[in-house]
Amino acid sequence: MNILDIIKVIVPATLSFFVGIAITPAITNFLYKHEMWKKKVKEVAVDGHGTPIFNKLHAHKEIGTPRLGGVVIWLSVFIVGVFIWTMSRFTDAGLFDKIEFVSRNQTWIPFWALLIGAMVGLVDDLLEIKGAGKRLAGGLSLKVRLAIIAFIGFTVGLWFFSKLGVTAIGLPFFGPLEVGALLVPIYMLIMIAVYSGGVIDGLDGLSGGVFASIFAAYGIYAFSLGQFDLAAFCGLLIGGILAFLWYNIPPARFYMSETGSMALTITVSIMAFMTDSLADGVGIGILPIVGALLLGTAGSSLLQVLSKKFRGGKKIFLVAPIHHHFEAIGWPAYKVVMRYWIVSVVLAALGLLVAFVG
Repeated sequence: MNILDIIKVIVPATLSFFVGIAITPAITNFLYKHEMWKKKVKEVAVDGHGTPIFNKLHAHKEIGTPRLGGVVIWLSVFIVGVFIWTMSRFTDAGLFDKIEFVSRNQTWIPFWALLIGAMVGLVDDLLEIKGAGKRLAGGLSLKVRLAIIAFIGFTVGLWFFSKLGVTAIGLPFFGPLEVGALLVPIYMLIMIAVYSGGVIDGLDGLSGGVFASIFAAYGIYAFSLGQFDLAAFCGLLIGGILAFLWYNIPPARFYMSETGSMALTITVSIMAFMTDSLADGVGIGILPIVGALLLGTAGSSLLQVLSKKFRGGKKIFLVAPIHHHFEAIGWPAYKVVMRYWIVSVVLAALGLLVAFVG
């Protein structure tokens, strides 16, 4: 490690932030001009029951605030990544050779995962906003989205197992756990679980702060493992997320929506895979800590659905996901968001501690 490795992380992150800030006004104008928001308030939850408490809290924001804010994140990442890659290959500027981070062994998989998730999420958002007949007017169904995530997890898992020779999962304090071909379904389940945490995109500023902490943790960990290109990619993502967050803090100019949350949750899983036994690390092992807010948010929704189904309609929370429960019991939305940010930073630090000590 030397100063150039640090610069390699900081420069893309800085460029991504300023590119995101620069492109957002045009994106925002487009979203408002074309009314890229939901046309009616959600009335039925995934369990088939009504959503009266949610509507009381958020009905006034559901219509009139654009979706697709996640475009700011992945577009700024794409612009900066392509710019640095192009300049390093077609100019004599030595700086770009030093900060170029697009590499086959570290960042190709995360880049493609991010863009595939972004495109699938974009299709889902557009279908939900514009509609495409009665069957698709609400966007892609949850079953379809989970099937797509499972397929991505299968493809990535198969690549790691058959092409990269990965057969183990790194466990803090215990060392590698050999799982053989079970690596593939394990990767699928991890990706589905993390993707389900995308429901954390429910309050102004909430998801952006949490995702920034998660990618900061994995960026630092990748850097410690000598994966400087991967660390630079994490920095690139953080810059785009912070640019999005600049406009997403209350009152939000737009919401991240599926094009952002699907892209980021898939990429979180990829970061865990890349910093695991492939790099003699424990990236998967620290995911339950670093990504606890994502997993906990998804878990709260699952518990609510199961409770209603098997306990005669009784609920555990006033409303799920759990951040809306905190609102329902009287916490102001900004207080929920700030406390989630604090917890996400603490969890990131704790995850790193476990990774380094274990």
